[in-house]
Amino acid sequence: MTRAEKNQAISDLTVKLNDANIFYLADIADLDAESSSLLRRNCFKVDIQIEVVKNTLLKKALEKADGNYDELYGTLSGNTSIMFSNIGNAPAKIIKEFRRKSEKPLLKGAFIEEAIFVGDENLDALVAIKSKEELLGDIVALLQSPAKNVISALQSSGGTIAGIVKTLSEKPE
Repeated sequence: MTRAEKNQAISDLTVKLNDANIFYLADIADLDAESSSLLRRNCFKVDIQIEVVKNTLLKKALEKADGNYDELYGTLSGNTSIMFSNIGNAPAKIIKEFRRKSEKPLLKGAFIEEAIFVGDENLDALVAIKSKEELLGDIVALLQSPAKNVISALQSSGGTIAGIVKTLSEKPE
């Protein structure tokens, strides 16, 4: 790879890093061609872009990118792939599901909305992260719950209240 090609690769990667709010670094070494293809297909199905990158080029791109990625520099050894996603837990779910049949991929690190996670031990925590849509759904459900309880209480005891009001109105003074 010539110096010009390396510089172009670094600038392309820097642009992708600046545009991404979510990316994962994983080790997919030792996967055979069939497994690697299957992983790529699974990523494609859920709109995750996966690329194998050279550690030195990735480090230079991280240094040039907007943001502080210092904690991720220590993970840049061995084979590294980068997974770009729009959903915070999607790559973690893919990795966890894929590891049911294989020991790889290993999670090296993740950057999710300005939070950095380093190490494979964070995989379960990353799987549990809810997406923006899931959080909005939970909030809407919580907001609707008290109103539904009040309405159902009024409806269920509506006959009782009407009976009490009728009895009180008919009661002689």
